[in-house]
Parts: sequence; C-alpha cells; structure tokens
Amino acid sequence: MAFSPPPGTTDVIVRAMGEAKHRLWIQAYSFTSAPIAKAAMDARKRGVELRVLLDKSQRTQKYSEADFFANQGVDLRIDDQHAIAHNKVMVIDDDTVITGSFNFTRAAEQANAENLLILRGNPALNQLYAANFLHHWSHSTPYQGRLERD
Repeated sequence: MAFSPPPGTTDVIVRAMGEAKHRLWIQAYSFTSAPIAKAAMDARKRGVELRVLLDKSQRTQKYSEADFFANQGVDLRIDDQHAIAHNKVMVIDDDTVITGSFNFTRAAEQANAENLLILRGNPALNQLYAANFLHHWSHSTPYQGRLERD
C-alpha cells in the first residue's frame, strides 16, 4: 500500500508495472503522469500486452496521456457510456491488481490525499478485475488521438 502525500506513490506503481510479463491493462479516470506512461511503454517494448481504457474527459484534457498512447499505436479506448468512468485500476499478469483513489496524475502524487493498494497473489481477484475491465472495454470507443484526426 501507499499513501500520498508524501510523494512516492508513482514510484511504487512504476515498480509494479516493471514486473509485468504478459499483461498490463490500465483503466483510469485521469492520466497525466509521464513516469507511469513511460513505464507502460517500457512494458510494451518488453512484449507485454498493453491496453488503456480512459474516461471521456481524457479526449480533451490538456495534459492527458491519451494522445501520447494513441500516437504510439497503443490499443486505447474511451469509456463514454457512463457519467464518469472513475476507475483507477491496473491488471498486471494473472495475479496482481493495483487500485485505490490515486489517479495517475502529478496532482495525485503531489497535492491530493490519496491511497493505493497493490494486491498480489490472488488470481481469483485478478480475474474479477480483468472481467470488469473487459466488460467496459467491450462498450468503449477506440481512440486515434487528436494529432491523427487533424
């Protein structure tokens, strides 16, 4: 577990992402953290399946990583079927889940009071989170990025 403040929660997430071997699915309301985006791309370079599912607000947020991921060819979708797709979850491989109030943002790291749990060694729990991810993935819209649409 981790809490912010103080800073350090992003580092905890990045370390866990570095352990991914075959799957890294990210579900986020707000995603503006360059270190977490870099760790996701590093995992992809290692051959890890990377999927990113974001709230519709990320289509227009100024510093969202949505366009960065889309322009890198990452499989990214926007969950626009809810008032807010407020999940903050990572499903890593078959036995790790990251969740909590911590948005993947600088504000969550530096300014907000947040919590984060890394749940390991529970494949049944991981399966439930993976199934929920796929449920939302199935009704979400592929996102190509603002630069490619212009």
